[in-house]
Amino acid sequence: MVFVLSKLLGFFAIPSNLVVLIGIGGLLLLPTHFGRAGRWLAFVSLVVLAILGFSPIGNALIIPLENRFPPCDATHGAPDGIIVLGGVIDGSGPGDEVVLNEGAERLTVVPELARRYPNARILFSGGSGALSADGDAEANFALRLLESLGVARGRITLDDHSRNTVENAVYSKAIVQPKPDERWLLVTSAYHMPRAIGVFRKAGFPVEPYPVDWRARGVDDALHPFATMSEGLRRTDTAVHEWVGLAVYWLTGRSSELFPAATREEQ
Repeated sequence: MVFVLSKLLGFFAIPSNLVVLIGIGGLLLLPTHFGRAGRWLAFVSLVVLAILGFSPIGNALIIPLENRFPPCDATHGAPDGIIVLGGVIDGSGPGDEVVLNEGAERLTVVPELARRYPNARILFSGGSGALSADGDAEANFALRLLESLGVARGRITLDDHSRNTVENAVYSKAIVQPKPDERWLLVTSAYHMPRAIGVFRKAGFPVEPYPVDWRARGVDDALHPFATMSEGLRRTDTAVHEWVGLAVYWLTGRSSELFPAATREEQ
């Protein structure tokens, strides 16, 4: 039930979903006695969509998330293991090819890390986020892709049950059973790193952030409008969804802090 509720909340935490629903509600009111209110709702929803799509609001919201944790410092030495979070695979396409979304770098960086740290264990954590129980686990597709990219099967461990970030942390800890003196890297998108680190800390699994998949190029992007509405809406949706997730996870006791930050060792 909690998972279903989180999915419903996630739908309404997407600004474009909410604004479009308001616009549709306005259109439905047009032939009624509330037609004037309906016209205003439809007009306002269109204006808000344009603002969210073309203005740099999305970048302004995502930059603080992405800058919360610095890039990984290689001088810290080789880790004992690498945890890679899912959320990057959409299934398989024509010819049974693995289809990746725009967060693909979470996976494509793994072969490089595997070569750099030949003794590190690799865990991919990703089941199915679908509401239906018969959804295909991301981990199965990830295994195929990583093997095709040259990562040895014997180095890869799979968590094919996790449906969200909380389960990523809990199941990963149960699978790898990290020792107190071990170092584990956590690979996920830079904008998602604050929430992921907060959840792993809450689960009692200290990990070192290895952020990838930056969406903004820097603070200057907070002043640059988007060339297409779809791009701006996607950036805004991603950022707002993550901020809402941070707040909900903290309020429900599933994260160590409201806005986790890098420790002194990670800076």
